[in-house]
Amino acid sequence: MRPGAAVVLASASLLVLAAGVPPTAAPPLPARLADTGGGTQLITAQAPDAKATSGTLTWWDLRDGRWTKAGSAPARFGANGLVEGAARKQGTNTTPTGLYDLPYAFGIKSAPAGTEVTYRPVRQNSWWCQDNDSRSYNRWTEPRPADCRAAESEHLISYTEQYAHAYVIGFNYAQPVRKRGAGIFLHVNGRAATAGCVSVSAAAMRAVLAWAEPDRRPHIAIGTTGGPTAITRY
Repeated sequence: MRPGAAVVLASASLLVLAAGVPPTAAPPLPARLADTGGGTQLITAQAPDAKATSGTLTWWDLRDGRWTKAGSAPARFGANGLVEGAARKQGTNTTPTGLYDLPYAFGIKSAPAGTEVTYRPVRQNSWWCQDNDSRSYNRWTEPRPADCRAAESEHLISYTEQYAHAYVIGFNYAQPVRKRGAGIFLHVNGRAATAGCVSVSAAAMRAVLAWAEPDRRPHIAIGTTGGPTAITRY
């Protein structure tokens, strides 16, 4: 054997072995987020970019220190895409990005079997106030208060498809900022993109509500694959 031939053969063997080793799998999406809300359940709503009106909703469980996918479905976003939640303006038909809690669910139909989260039935006098001049801004009201104009509110029972089942997203909810936006929900698909909410199929919406466990503090992270509104920022 020529001098150095053994080294060449050994190097070639290492290359063959390296080529046969599968690449290391990327960490699951929740493991790459800056914050997941501190609980053991998380929903991610991810769009390819800020102008997109569709993407993917995935719900995850944290078990034994590892996030695992519990379910996934196509999702729709605002007709004008997504925008940083802190910079959002009401009436822009944009979905706010960020990490939010999920205060409670509601619906025109009865709660899906297995639902454990607080679930409010929609009645004829159920409204969501979006009037910036009202003391009830960004709140469920029954009945609609005198200082909340009907033209500036949603009569929930009127949205028979979208609000068959819905989950309140805690955007601008705990301490509402006027003119930032009100009534941002995860709800059932309508005919097209949303006015700023996140929507999924009726089957996916039922699955999410049956999956969510309040003791595990589920949150939702909304964002894009990359750029200033990348979901990994939240």
